[in-house]
Amino acid sequence: MDGRARLKEILAHRSGHCGFWHGNPNDLCKEDLFAQLGVKNDFEMGLKMGDTCRWVMPEANGLWNHPDKKPMFDVLGGQVRKSLGQPGVFAECEDVAEVEAFDWPDEKYVSFEGTLKAIEETRARGQAVLSGSWSCFFHVVCDFFGMENYFVKMYTDPDVVEAVTEHVADFYYRINERLFAQAADKIDMFFFGNDFGSQRDMLISPEMFDRFVMPYFARFTDQAHRHGMNVLLHSCGSIERIIPRLIDAGVDALHPIQALAANMDAETLSRKYNGKIVFVGGVDTQHLLPFGTPQQVRDEVRRLRGLFGENYVVSPSHESILPGVSVDNLIAMAEAAAE
Repeated sequence: MDGRARLKEILAHRSGHCGFWHGNPNDLCKEDLFAQLGVKNDFEMGLKMGDTCRWVMPEANGLWNHPDKKPMFDVLGGQVRKSLGQPGVFAECEDVAEVEAFDWPDEKYVSFEGTLKAIEETRARGQAVLSGSWSCFFHVVCDFFGMENYFVKMYTDPDVVEAVTEHVADFYYRINERLFAQAADKIDMFFFGNDFGSQRDMLISPEMFDRFVMPYFARFTDQAHRHGMNVLLHSCGSIERIIPRLIDAGVDALHPIQALAANMDAETLSRKYNGKIVFVGGVDTQHLLPFGTPQQVRDEVRRLRGLFGENYVVSPSHESILPGVSVDNLIAMAEAAAE
């Protein structure tokens, strides 16, 4: 059974064996990992480790091509980023007209040539394809204001926040529509991400989430389903409080299960949500993968499979594999997933 068939069975909650995805090596360590594994790139690494699926992210495959190197969203007005709280171009905005007058991105600078090529090579090797624009509207809107300003303006200037969010989300929606029109039948899951949790709780209240975030999650989910794809949503942090909302909206799978975040432990998630949503992740990247032994990694993967069952995708608790994670621990994770 190839990866595409395996993932299809997992998503249908009738798989006899779990899936596996090794994650996404950070730029600071990927060349060393590739050398140790004897591979040329991340695609070859995934094939060697037995990945069920591959993430084909348009933003990493030449999506945006502005002739003047202007970013897709010039959130800081040309300034260099120094912090997440750095005021963005709408930090002091109180008038929706200012939002409407902004130089929003033009679709003519978008290209899917590299994405379509990567999708084809992935399918040729039997892996399931995770794709679609990352569509990280929550992060982009946050940067347009600066994190603290963003959260405050949800109360003081909600119309401005809604106007900015609509522009950002609508752009992602439109370019996804273009990609899906060309390749929906070759994409197994629409994978998009917005981190709205911290180690301890959500970054905003469920009430603010319902107003400023959830409607767009539902819109992207409906878009993917309309094109015949399942939906994998990424969010780091403690987001257990709103998992029922995601299930009700039709999200099929949740990534990455930040193992040590509050209420995101495998016992809690499996008890409350097994059979309602597929989980992807859970192998702790904060302590276990960088500091544990290969045997400890194997034992943890077996424990997770025992809790979640086989309708589950073993993967790190964050997709980014950071420096300090040994090849031996990655191989142990892959081997335990394949048992």
